[in-house]
Amino acid sequence: MANREGQEKEKWTTTVIVSSGLENHEVAVALQNQYHRIRYSDCVEPGSIIFSLSGVAFLLVNIQDLSLMQKDFVLEKIEKFIGIHRNSFLLLVAALHGREEWKCMFHIQQRFLGSNLRVIPVHNTADSIKVMLTIAKATCKPHIDNIRDRLMTAKKQIIEHSCVWKMLQNA
Repeated sequence: MANREGQEKEKWTTTVIVSSGLENHEVAVALQNQYHRIRYSDCVEPGSIIFSLSGVAFLLVNIQDLSLMQKDFVLEKIEKFIGIHRNSFLLLVAALHGREEWKCMFHIQQRFLGSNLRVIPVHNTADSIKVMLTIAKATCKPHIDNIRDRLMTAKKQIIEHSCVWKMLQNA
């Protein structure tokens, strides 16, 4: 319990590059409220949020923007985004993910199959922030080393204490 309290006190903060078009957006305000350093830029794709220390980039797209009139524009935007960012995530925002929203997501996944784009459905600002921070923190240098070490320790313990491994060694 004491360890968990210490972890909660230790908040992770980083610098986030946000497209200028999101300057007054709820996501940018929420990141700022969590004490992340926000740098607005006109040079990044509109709707993008970049965690440079983690090497990940997110593109916020409201699923309503994928209506027939704007669909081609949004798909070109996504294509340009994944051409720039190696670790790219598309956050598809919809209050409710119904049949049409899932069809749209399926279409995007098919269109960009084999690319470096990962599509994540989110419902609101809180979901968006939680997803972005989880991925960014898990891929940030000191944290990824810690995760890697913990996975290696777990693997070692499984191998050392596994009945199957013991039987295989004796065979």
